[in-house]
Amino acid sequence: MEEQDGLRVTKMDAIPSAKEFTSQIEPKNVPAVFHKCVNDWKAFSKWNPSTGGLDYLQELAGSSTVEVMLSKSAPVFYGDIRNHEMVQLPFSAFIGYCNSLQSKESHASCSSTEKLLPPSTYTEQDDLLAGNTLEQIYLAQVPIMNNEKEEKVQLGSLIEDIQTPPFLETKTLASINLWMNGAQTRSSTHYDPHHNLLCVVSGSKQVDLWPPSSCPFLYPMPLYGEASNHSSISIDEPDFSLHPRAEHSKKHSQRVILHAGDALFIPEGWFHQVDSENLTVAVNFWWRSEMMSGMLEHMDSYYLRRILKRLTDKEMNQMLCKTSPSVHNKPYEQSDEHSIKVSGGDKLNDGNMLQDLKPSVLESLHKLVSLVHDRVNATDLSYDMEKTGSKKTVVSELYNLEDDLVAHIFWILEPLDLQKMFLAMVVSPDSRPIC
Repeated sequence: MEEQDGLRVTKMDAIPSAKEFTSQIEPKNVPAVFHKCVNDWKAFSKWNPSTGGLDYLQELAGSSTVEVMLSKSAPVFYGDIRNHEMVQLPFSAFIGYCNSLQSKESHASCSSTEKLLPPSTYTEQDDLLAGNTLEQIYLAQVPIMNNEKEEKVQLGSLIEDIQTPPFLETKTLASINLWMNGAQTRSSTHYDPHHNLLCVVSGSKQVDLWPPSSCPFLYPMPLYGEASNHSSISIDEPDFSLHPRAEHSKKHSQRVILHAGDALFIPEGWFHQVDSENLTVAVNFWWRSEMMSGMLEHMDSYYLRRILKRLTDKEMNQMLCKTSPSVHNKPYEQSDEHSIKVSGGDKLNDGNMLQDLKPSVLESLHKLVSLVHDRVNATDLSYDMEKTGSKKTVVSELYNLEDDLVAHIFWILEPLDLQKMFLAMVVSPDSRPIC
């Protein structure tokens, strides 16, 4: 995996002071790992499942009701609301599930939620869980403290067992959350709208990190949707025909392994995908970045992103109009499926035939078509090689556009010439001269 200069994850054995963190680490907007950051927490010794931590948590907060994430794609848990359900469950039931895994009982003997619940706590929610295996349950982002919505706190009794790290003491925390899984879990790739300190209390986590500049490789969901901070790429079965750049995303990521006691600072906007081993318990702290603190209303950041997108689109359209005022300043209207006209009666295919292209544009078109043919042939050859057991070597590099042959062809053309080339490809009655 490549590590971009200036964006390498910082690993620190010494815990910084609040001043050092605010002046030297946070402004860099680069992740940092702090070893043995939470070793002095009461939770570090009391919550460990291998030393009776489950019984301790049962006694401390077993009567609480928590919302668990229920996913049919387990062990992958996608954070967008279309791919999971949130189900209320007694915390004691979840602890019972973890106990059953710890004691290595067979899956068949503990596949029913009813067997984990005391009769007095059985509710209609259990009917929803009854048809699902317990590996599909993940205790994700359960509030221990929420400074913005106190009514959302579900496990407030756990706050006494944790401590805010000294370097966050000057921060106004938005929330503190518990993350706990019985079976192994994988979270979908996403970024947070807050700075994040992820602390592993027991177990371990593997975290893959991408800087905000890697966004083109991760295909975020639409800005206007409810999950615009999530990647639309499937973790277990990525479709590279639908998301071709995703095939190269790992080259621009960094991976860190967190063990019990470690903490990871994930800056706002950094994409991350987290794998957790069996019976991992973690706590995270969220606080607003300096930029987000300047947003008075919670929707301001959304409006800002929409405004920036509109300004970008407007600038792009203005640049195109400057290169072709005779075309772009007039509205299009479609007369039939074979002829596209511009208001005023001029046909778009006038002057846009192959024989009308500049020599340099025609040469670019020849290169483009030849390149497409070469890649189609190479794909067929690679298929034949795979059938014979030969390995295919991937040599393409998409991160640098200058190294992408197709992008380079487009890059050297003026916008109007590029448009004419595309129109010539569309209206040409015979493709043989192109080839």
